[in-house]
Amino acid sequence: MTTISGVASTISITGMGDNFSAQQTVTEVNAGLSLIELHITANDGQARPAPRIQISWSLPMHDIYSLWHSGSDRNKNIPADWSHGNIAKVTSQMPVVSFYSYHGENRLTAAFSDALEAVEIKAGVSEETGELHCSLNLFVESSPELADYMATLRLDTRAIPYYTALDNVQRWWAEQPGYEPAPVPEPARLPMYSTWYSFHQQLEPAAIEAQCRIAKELGCEAVIVDDGWQTINNERGYAYCGDWEVATEKIPDMKAHVARVHELGMKYVLWYSVPFVGQYSKAWSRFNDRMLYTIERLGAGVLDPRYPEVREYLIQLYEKALVEWDLDGFKLDFVDAFRAEPRFPQPPLSSTSQVSTAEERDEQSIDRAVDRLLTDIMVRLRAIKPDILIEFRQSYVGPLMRKYGNMFRAGDCPYEFITNRVRTLDIRLLCGQTAAHADMLMWHPDEPAEIVAQQLINVLFSVPQISVLLDKLPATHLEVVRYWLAFWRQHRDVLLDGTLMPAHPEVLYPMVSATNEDKYLIVSYQDNIITLPDSIPEELIVINGSLEQRLVLEVTADSGSRQMHIRDCRGQSIQQAELTLNPGLHMLNVPASGTVTLQKH
Repeated sequence: MTTISGVASTISITGMGDNFSAQQTVTEVNAGLSLIELHITANDGQARPAPRIQISWSLPMHDIYSLWHSGSDRNKNIPADWSHGNIAKVTSQMPVVSFYSYHGENRLTAAFSDALEAVEIKAGVSEETGELHCSLNLFVESSPELADYMATLRLDTRAIPYYTALDNVQRWWAEQPGYEPAPVPEPARLPMYSTWYSFHQQLEPAAIEAQCRIAKELGCEAVIVDDGWQTINNERGYAYCGDWEVATEKIPDMKAHVARVHELGMKYVLWYSVPFVGQYSKAWSRFNDRMLYTIERLGAGVLDPRYPEVREYLIQLYEKALVEWDLDGFKLDFVDAFRAEPRFPQPPLSSTSQVSTAEERDEQSIDRAVDRLLTDIMVRLRAIKPDILIEFRQSYVGPLMRKYGNMFRAGDCPYEFITNRVRTLDIRLLCGQTAAHADMLMWHPDEPAEIVAQQLINVLFSVPQISVLLDKLPATHLEVVRYWLAFWRQHRDVLLDGTLMPAHPEVLYPMVSATNEDKYLIVSYQDNIITLPDSIPEELIVINGSLEQRLVLEVTADSGSRQMHIRDCRGQSIQQAELTLNPGLHMLNVPASGTVTLQKH
């Protein structure tokens, strides 16, 4: 057991049993930041099933206001220590928690180096002592064979902004061997059009191309063609997945269709449900003894990636599609379904089926097999097209997923722009340069223009995806979309690449700022008093992300005279004047979903 600076108790490791031993080596990087290297070995040196190992520590509940973790979504509460923890592994969530003060200052950010095997992270308050009890439970979903295991627990109690502590964690992960993030091509960082909410499975080439033509003019650079291209069944199930052949009744010539989209100047990304094999596919009979489980309501089974035949089948599907149809990328969906699932049955075997044996597998761990599959997919696709686009959806957006993909999209939240804001910011905090994408934006055609603008304003700090029938929108909606996509492009240097500072996660990030050398951009999503920094760059942009008709600025240091320009949600000029930013409160009449730019003379 080892005492760590800033932690009230020792770091203890339990659960080794009689067959394993554990050692700890502590490195204090600087005051408040420690790395605890764990070395677990089998006593006889022979590989054997890993036990359920627990690493635990505690610290006083002093000036801790809330908790952030990658799966907290709209609930950032601090649980009791008897509550269940959160499980993170290769295809789900991230092994990190961050506790912070009212002012967003880090109190404890704990991260684990092993993002492959399932680990349960528990952190909660003790009713008896008022302490924060924390633990990591290793190998909670499987017991991989191991003789020697090394991992590092990173504990950060420095008084720095919580978002800085999290950014340091993502950088630390990215430096680990085998965790190097995939390159991010420029198209991954530009707005896209998606067919999912606008078409669902009812796809027609001419209709898609018509939307692409408008989307390109509005500022989109790629189309993501979602579920439906592979089946004539439109019931939104997965019974026909697995063969991944084009439903020619819908798309008679996929290659020609892709070529026509390319002629419009747009990239083409195609959806695949990676693990699912439907009961009406030809692949069902081939792989029905190589599945992890079946889901009756979906009419599909989940392939077992521990078999090399399964992995090679999937990789060759994507290689073939990439070459034959000249695709630019893939939306690889449902990879979190690769797991042991006792709730669902194994698929029934036909009388002619031969039961696969464990000896035919070249991996015994599902998570390691998934890592091998997704790694090989990226390597082989990039060998054909180095700038390949790969999208993954929340919650499979962890540190290892950055190695396999370059676009992370917020989990589905149709219309719900507040949730979209929370989820995109949660991704941004730990995805580094990997492109964070909003869930596809959709709305009713009778919405007021200000509400349409809210869809875009709430995801400004991510890459927008649009998924409405653009030719059915009223002219005012098209004005809103055109203006905000142009605004986003103009200020992408600060929105995506500036220093991101999201305030108060516990109340859904009511104010978010980003800055670089030339710009300071603030979005206020509620009727807040917006405190400006003492030193303001050449350009200050404040966005009214609420439906109020005003913004209130608090100036703490004399910032001189600025040229002010106020615009409404469609970008139309409302007022131009000179504003002297002397200390005190300044109330500005800014329309709902409007902007004010304050430029130095």
